[in-house]
Amino acid sequence: MINFKPVNNDAVETLMAIEKACHSHPWTLKTMSSCIGGRYFNLAAFDGDVLVGFYIGEKAGPDFTLMDICVTPEHQGKGIAKQLLSKFIEHGEQQNAENLFLEVRESNTRAIKLYGQAGFIEMSVRKNYYPSDDATKNGFEDAILMGMALSLGFM
Repeated sequence: MINFKPVNNDAVETLMAIEKACHSHPWTLKTMSSCIGGRYFNLAAFDGDVLVGFYIGEKAGPDFTLMDICVTPEHQGKGIAKQLLSKFIEHGEQQNAENLFLEVRESNTRAIKLYGQAGFIEMSVRKNYYPSDDATKNGFEDAILMGMALSLGFM
């Protein structure tokens, strides 16, 4: 059974291990550490005592941004990312956020599908936003900006 709870800087090394296993261009330790506390919030998924996934969000005025979401490769495909995303949305609703935003690599079709199923819509594209190892992309990949309105008035 998967349990969820926020983590503090004591878990940064574990978060980084998951980050590196999930992303071709992971965050740095400094970036990860700076996104714990303050205007940032997180939730981690535990299989027993083992941390197997997490999200990090940022509160910016009335809006929340999903900064990062990862699930260990061996736990992917089990609905954990879907649960984490649902909990991110729920947190936004509970905190009266007006809008939720995220960016996703255009090649991450599994994530794009998950976000769409959760109610996020594509808003725009940021050209050459992410670094890429794909030589056909000149070292960069586009980001798709997606959003969800939680209150009337924006989207």
